[in-house]
Amino acid sequence: MSTQVNFRTINQLAIPATISGIAEPLLSITDTAIVGNIPADSLESLAAAGIVGSFLSMLIWVLGQTRSSISAIISQYLGAGRLEEVKQLPAQAIFFNILLSVVVLVSTVFVIEEIFTLFNATGKILHYCVSYYSIRVWGFPLTLFTFAIFGIFRGLQNTFYPMVIAIIGAVLNIGLDFLLVYGVEGWIPALYLEGAAWASLISQAIMALLAFVLLMKKTEISMKLVFPLNKELKRVIFMSLNLFVRAIALNVALILAVREATALGDRFIGAHTIAINLWLFAAFFIDGFAAAGNSMGGKLLGAGDYNGLWKLAKKIVLYGMVVSLILMLFGFLFYHPIGQLFSNDTLVLDTFYGIFYIVILGLPMNTLAFVFDGLFKGLGEMKYLRNVLLTATFLGFVPCLYIGKFLGWGFYAIWVAFVIWMLIRGFALLWKFDRKFRPLVQNP
Repeated sequence: MSTQVNFRTINQLAIPATISGIAEPLLSITDTAIVGNIPADSLESLAAAGIVGSFLSMLIWVLGQTRSSISAIISQYLGAGRLEEVKQLPAQAIFFNILLSVVVLVSTVFVIEEIFTLFNATGKILHYCVSYYSIRVWGFPLTLFTFAIFGIFRGLQNTFYPMVIAIIGAVLNIGLDFLLVYGVEGWIPALYLEGAAWASLISQAIMALLAFVLLMKKTEISMKLVFPLNKELKRVIFMSLNLFVRAIALNVALILAVREATALGDRFIGAHTIAINLWLFAAFFIDGFAAAGNSMGGKLLGAGDYNGLWKLAKKIVLYGMVVSLILMLFGFLFYHPIGQLFSNDTLVLDTFYGIFYIVILGLPMNTLAFVFDGLFKGLGEMKYLRNVLLTATFLGFVPCLYIGKFLGWGFYAIWVAFVIWMLIRGFALLWKFDRKFRPLVQNP
């Protein structure tokens, strides 16, 4: 089964994947922007939204790795022309993943205050964290379910349906945010931060339902749990475990950043919340080409087309770099208006503007890391991805963060550490791909 590697085929996957990929960070960005402009306690509400958002992102990224494993295996079997052999695999993998997520959800409900105390949240911020999380956490299994189905579609070389689901979810979330946060006089009371949590939960439920319906109607993949277990389930589990460890290392960096920003003071965690949401938004924007690499890379590997795989890597890096340069230009042109979308607090905005240029200048390096990250997931190279993240986090990010803190860099130490982190990730993946696949390519 041949796969054309050109601008059209790549962007048929990348553009819808870009739109669907920004759904989750867009939910957080919407919450951040609307919560940051609440008439009372906007600073505390913004800080709480940032802390809870970081923790939920950690849970989703740690337990949501089944998506990449399912996508890799389905795309490889599709490329080899043997898809029939794994049609029962997704239901089995998703069942075990959701079961694990419910266990995690129930276990955190009883220790919410202790969890956010670890983030240095105290007083009113801690209170808001608890109330916000108590609602949003119930959307956690729904998001994992939706992500897993997105992985199935991605493995089938279809990113269109995830895009449709993501657009509906994002639009619904924005509308509900305005409706529930600010309220409608005489009809709906203003729920403020809790309103943002309910908006996200309702949107996640609708997205999960739509994903399930489209999977049933538009594919031959069954969601019925049947036995015996598929022969590839063991491979899915080991891939997911490697990505599980990798995601923990990734979230060590994100959580330490939130913890150190919180320790610096309310205006710093407010500024960090804005910056990290924009960083994640840009990451998922660029991640559309990573998704194309994931889908097409697995299929090309399954078909044994190494020339096509090499061509794919060069093209998705090039296209990703063009997008990152456009984002950089946009960031510098609208440097101050972007910040004003998220907060009306002068101290928070001044702090944010002090490091926003670091976020912008790091985009090309982020592109290299994210694009190869997606490609390696499609190739099933989960062990190497794990090792790269462990190295980048514990030999790059953590030492840089605390050396910078020792030298008195303050808030800058956090974002310089992010740059070093992404530098290690990007070049380690580029080196490995070149070393492993260049010898297999004819006339590279």
